[in-house]
Amino acid sequence: MRTNRLLAIAAICAAGSASAFCGFYVAKADATLFNDRSEVILVRDGQRTIITMSNDFKGNVKDFAMVIPVPTILQRNDIRIVERRVFGALDAYSAPRLVEYWDENPCQRWEYAENEMLMDVMPTKSTGMSRLFKEKATKDYGVTIEAQYSVGEYDILILGAKESNGLEQWLLDNGYKIPTTAHDVLDPYIKSGLKFFVVKVDLERMQQSGFEFLRPIQVAFESEKFMLPIRLGMANSSGVQDMIVYAFTRTGRVECVNYRTVKVPSDRNIPLFTKEKFGPFYKDLFDRNWKQEGKNAIALEYAWNVTPSWDGMKCDPCVGPPPMPAEFAEAGVDWALPQGGGGQVFFTRLHVRYGREKFPQDLFFQVTPNTENFQARYILTHPAEGDLSCSAGQDYLETLFYKRTREMDELYALTGWDLSNDRKYMEEVKGKMSPERRNGLEMPYAPVDGPNDDGGNDGGGSGIPTMIMILGLAALLIGVFMQRSAREPQMN
Repeated sequence: MRTNRLLAIAAICAAGSASAFCGFYVAKADATLFNDRSEVILVRDGQRTIITMSNDFKGNVKDFAMVIPVPTILQRNDIRIVERRVFGALDAYSAPRLVEYWDENPCQRWEYAENEMLMDVMPTKSTGMSRLFKEKATKDYGVTIEAQYSVGEYDILILGAKESNGLEQWLLDNGYKIPTTAHDVLDPYIKSGLKFFVVKVDLERMQQSGFEFLRPIQVAFESEKFMLPIRLGMANSSGVQDMIVYAFTRTGRVECVNYRTVKVPSDRNIPLFTKEKFGPFYKDLFDRNWKQEGKNAIALEYAWNVTPSWDGMKCDPCVGPPPMPAEFAEAGVDWALPQGGGGQVFFTRLHVRYGREKFPQDLFFQVTPNTENFQARYILTHPAEGDLSCSAGQDYLETLFYKRTREMDELYALTGWDLSNDRKYMEEVKGKMSPERRNGLEMPYAPVDGPNDDGGNDGGGSGIPTMIMILGLAALLIGVFMQRSAREPQMN
């Protein structure tokens, strides 16, 4: 059975690419791990930007309101509704992943053969729009209704404003629930000449549509600036928020201009027991890395050329099928379709954890020529099975013992977890070794109880390496001895 499984894995790898990773995907850390999150699809082609917004809004939909600064007056054909499934597909494909390897038994040489537009828009109705606002009052607030549309279950206004007090009061008087701190955020946008894309839900149309959840909204516009306005979202939150950005370009990675873009730690070998708690593992890894980077960096989780084709890998290993042309079209990547020219598509996944203290500015991006592939992946290696009593098998077990020690050290460095109760992970290897080999082992350090450091997670753990403690104590004693020797008179 094991042989068949390994052969199947090898066949999958060979079919994908001659340089395939040959690991077996077992788990992913998708966006649902994080509470208070939003997801955004960001498409940039020349000076054209397409933004598709989805959030985890909780509460009565009648209270839902969204106000987004936009650089121009959007036309009706610049706005559409997309299905939530496109976010699920992009998230699953680009999520941080856990992959498994299996070691060969050196005492039994296994030989393997080597092989080489999709949108759903409710009918537009002009009737009933008067319920959205009190038209008589617009001039009293310094607010101009530049355009108004009904799109799916949403009523949409494009507003211009002269000053933030008037806009804020107009929104409140017309039934839009906005945060009390919105005034300070609205003012810079108004001074920059931006318009406001304002959304509410029409409950009657939503009931008629049969949808239980709010569907994502997509807008398109031309602008020299490539950015995401996040300050209004922060005004509505008391703490930090997570945002996953799925960005698409023709040429290469998307990176932030006014904040650092850093890779999350990746390609790390971690203990086998992490498999059962991969979700908590990645949450704690991300949290620890976010703190170590000063809480103001943008995390890169995935970057790959995903141009639709029948050959070549879009990940290594893949956690599912790559995005299909129909999904690209729904996301706004219209050039990927044959009728759009079939151009190159580069996919970047960014994870932003932001709050008012560390992110005082909106996010400004740039399209780079960097086409280097990257993914957040973490590796489990299963030990060889069967009789390991031969000399090569004993060498393997000794190597495995030290390898597992490094895995434990890596896990602590990534998460700060307390690993004092997991020493058996290394000790079980010693039980398979001959007495001579076992007695000849140099005892490596292993994480034990100790104070949590600044980079660790709040719940957790600790781990001062035993060997480091011993060496430190020895150095201290040697230092004391040398000082005392220097002070004592020399005997002839």
